[in-house]
Amino acid sequence: MLETEGGKGGAKAAPSKRPRAQTRIQREKQEVILEAALDVFSREGFRGATIDQIAEAAGMSKPNLLYYFPRKEEIYQRLLAEMLDIWLAPLREIDSVGDPVPELRSYLRRKLEMSRDYPRQSRLFANEMLQGAPRVLEMLESDLKALVDDKAKVIEGWMDAGKIVRTDPYHLIFSIWATTQHYADFDVQVRAVLGKDRGGEGRFEDAARFLENLFLHGLLPKS
Repeated sequence: MLETEGGKGGAKAAPSKRPRAQTRIQREKQEVILEAALDVFSREGFRGATIDQIAEAAGMSKPNLLYYFPRKEEIYQRLLAEMLDIWLAPLREIDSVGDPVPELRSYLRRKLEMSRDYPRQSRLFANEMLQGAPRVLEMLESDLKALVDDKAKVIEGWMDAGKIVRTDPYHLIFSIWATTQHYADFDVQVRAVLGKDRGGEGRFEDAARFLENLFLHGLLPKS
């Protein structure tokens, strides 16, 4: 009979194996799949997207894709996790020791830049919200809520110091989200209404100036 570390009576447990590091080719293949899946999911939504569509967009066979991601859900979850990390970075950077006007101006502009540079990610997130957030609700109720609670306290601290007028910090953050992400989720509408003369790249700078005036001037104490 084999001896265990604690004595006789059983086999010695095998040491746990560390996960094998991915090769460069494996990482590159996954990035190709994720990029293709982002196109498909942002266009079709989770329910409408299929593995066949993603494989075709990635230029690979379905079996090859399934080698890297066995289920559609795994691709979708990976995209959502990466997107949320990027999407929340500007909010994390709001500094409590900074002055509110430059801090909020920087946040507004970063959010608009993300609407300009990451429209597919924004549509992916919007689609998930419209479905009731079944795959990210736990994160929204934990990590996101904790982050917003923290930044709401920062804004309340500025109010207590008399640096900005008193308002609801949560609805201020929600309003910034809504107005900046509109330029990603409804970009076709924005360009159509603005027309050829105003619907080019300059629309984001025009939006930034307007939103700065709307939010920041409205938050400054009356002298």
